Amino acid sequence: MTSVLVIAGTDSSGGAGLARDVATLTRRGVGSLIAVTAVTAQTDAAVTAVELLPAPLVRAQINAALATRRVAAIKTGMLGNGAIVAAVAGVLPPRERVPLVLDPVLAATSGGTLLDEAGRAALVALLLPRATLLTPNIPEAAQLLDATPATSAAEIIEQGRALCALGAAAVLVKGGHDSGPLAIDWLVARAGSVQRLAAPRLATSRRGTGCALASAIAAGLAAGVALELACERAKAHVTELLQQSV
Repeated sequence: MTSVLVIAGTDSSGGAGLARDVATLTRRGVGSLIAVTAVTAQTDAAVTAVELLPAPLVRAQINAALATRRVAAIKTGMLGNGAIVAAVAGVLPPRERVPLVLDPVLAATSGGTLLDEAGRAALVALLLPRATLLTPNIPEAAQLLDATPATSAAEIIEQGRALCALGAAAVLVKGGHDSGPLAIDWLVARAGSVQRLAAPRLATSRRGTGCALASAIAAGLAAGVALELACERAKAHVTELLQQSV
């Protein structure tokens, strides 16, 4: 079975993190290998506790997963701190060999910081240059650039291009935090292309949509699907997920 390695934290509520990643990959017909970076205690309303795993243990998990069977894509979620980011970067194969979907989990939807300042700097310096695709929402894109959140399509595209200039091969800026009847994501490629992905905006409190989107994209890449089509299919998957919770 085609497999994706997921490097992320657990969520005791089951709404996000590794639970959502594995469920998504299973639904897409893809196997999962996992490396746990953190254990979190969360409800739908708050993060009540976070325990980061030692960086050497995270590195050992990744090495063991890579030695278990062929990994066709890698997806990262919560990384926690600079030491873990560095450990991950130190053992990942190059993106030319195994595509990497980098979901920059900076904070929980319910509140609480999930990547410290040193971790954010390390992510930009060490992981962006390895990323096949970076999947920030609008606030995350701004934080990674130390900029003000974009308020127009032109600004979103400009920030996507700025993140590509830092090393990402492509950036999918998610529009869930924007307003209007459509939830619009913008896929900006380092090569210069821009693709608009739109779906109806649904009023729902479901968490873990960012995890589901990135994991679904990784599933597509693992199956050999082109990035643009993988993003389109993942967007449709998340829309279906949201419709089920309305």
